Amino acid sequence: MVEKAKADDKGKAVRAPVMPMARDPAVAVAEEYEAAHRKGTREALELFIARHPDDPLAEQARAELKRLSR
Repeated sequence: MVEKAKADDKGKAVRAPVMPMARDPAVAVAEEYEAAHRKGTREALELFIARHPDDPLAEQARAELKRLSR
């Protein structure tokens, strides 16, 4: 027995749902930095630095940590 391909009522093939485009990683990192900055705690900034040590925003987070130490 042969099965028919899935089709809608008019006999046209049904398209599979389309995956959304992947997010820009730089935007995701910037949003994470902004969240840590808004929280303003050592823990939040240290977590950001640990997760993204080579990102340019890590330098800003390090500077904020120094300001918090004063």
